[in-house]
Amino acid sequence: MNDGLFGALRGRVLRGLVWKGGSSLARQLMRIGVTVVLARLLSPHDYGVAGMVIVFSTLVEIFGDLALGAALVQRPELSDDDRSTAFWTSVGAGLAFTLLGIALAAPLAGFYGTPAVRPLFMVMSLSFVITAVGSTQAALLMRAMDFRGLELRLTGGAVVGAAAAIVLAWRGAGPWALIAQQVTTASVATLLVWRFSSWRPRLRFSRASLRDLASFSGRVFGTRLLFYTNRNADNVLVGRFVGASALGAYTIAYNIMLLPSNQISAPVQEVLFPTFSRMQDDVPRVARAWLAVNRVVGSISLPALAGMVMVAPEFVAVVLGPKWHPAVRVIQILAWVGMLQSLQGLNSSVLQARNRTRDLLRYGVVVCAASLTAFIVGLHWGLVGVAVAYAVSSTLVEPYYSWLTARALGISAFAFPRALARVVQAVLGMVAMLALARVLLAGTGLGPAPRLLVLVAVGALAYVPLALWRVHELRTLVLRARRLRAPSTAVEPALS
Repeated sequence: MNDGLFGALRGRVLRGLVWKGGSSLARQLMRIGVTVVLARLLSPHDYGVAGMVIVFSTLVEIFGDLALGAALVQRPELSDDDRSTAFWTSVGAGLAFTLLGIALAAPLAGFYGTPAVRPLFMVMSLSFVITAVGSTQAALLMRAMDFRGLELRLTGGAVVGAAAAIVLAWRGAGPWALIAQQVTTASVATLLVWRFSSWRPRLRFSRASLRDLASFSGRVFGTRLLFYTNRNADNVLVGRFVGASALGAYTIAYNIMLLPSNQISAPVQEVLFPTFSRMQDDVPRVARAWLAVNRVVGSISLPALAGMVMVAPEFVAVVLGPKWHPAVRVIQILAWVGMLQSLQGLNSSVLQARNRTRDLLRYGVVVCAASLTAFIVGLHWGLVGVAVAYAVSSTLVEPYYSWLTARALGISAFAFPRALARVVQAVLGMVAMLALARVLLAGTGLGPAPRLLVLVAVGALAYVPLALWRVHELRTLVLRARRLRAPSTAVEPALS
């Protein structure tokens, strides 16, 4: 890709990262607060029953556009036939899956042995068609790198959905509060994406356009299904064989594990997928960007999750309450899974941008098979067994994902671990200081709240200087933080 095009993209990349970073931080803080409030208002059983339904919520995004949105972003050129065909195909699929979800609600309730699941799943199934109606507009905004519209849509939906959940939970609605949050968030987000997108569908459908888009989206769709199975099979198995209360504890731990991946890796991935797609022929530049951005992502996600391992007992006691004590050990184990997954978030963007969807599908098959096997074995030891099984399978399989990505970029498989070496050194230094602090605090008689404050302070004071010393990109970002909003700001340290 020529320097002129790269220069034109740089400002949009930075503005996109600012919008994604700012809105994701706001949503993360709000989500933490909402989780704490709902954890106080709802019981583990409420969370467990809702979790039996919400575990299928990711299917809304997968089936909402059949991965046609990814094809709209990746393709170098688009016709209006392509756009309209993608829209009507997505809406048709969304309507079909809404009806299918309503029909399958009773069998699903029978599978769990929990009759309350049926009406909950029927209502949540409305999200399929609601999301589908806005999926093409969202993809076109992403293609245009209009992250302002995308983020205002997500934040608006999250705020209204959270308000609905809290009000209903306060009024004693139990698991309905969490289902209402899902449907309300989807509805508001769809209304807003139509507000921010100027494109409107026409009554046109082209089989030629569908074939062309499906040649890319088919493998991406298959991969997303496999990723969904990998990400949610443990929740289904725990809910079915261990029980609703156990699933509630597992869900809380799982959501904490996913925070860095969802709030750091995923937003960066959304910005870089259209960027990599526009610069897909400049492989060396994409490779440098992949390594540099992963260093920055790792410098945030790794200490957050390693710190959670060290403070989990105090965090659960103070923030969630004593009724969630069974989640402590699961949080500590799943934090390792979160570390691994947060470092793999950019891989799919690279493989899709490079049109290596066959490799992406191959990895999906491997990770899904490994995880399912591990979960089934781990069930024999309950919640902790499933968590340990997840950690083991992730440790064995995630390096394969990195290798596939490195191969697509024509670089050594060892380039990825070398790029993260200094981040890991800083994190290990922080963990050592936290371990020492725990030993010193053991005989003080301090309660959970003071211990948590001390440990968080020690971790921050230990990690920040180490990270700024060892991670060049992080140091550069801090020095240039006040200039990030300027359109002319360069990003050479991160992308070249």
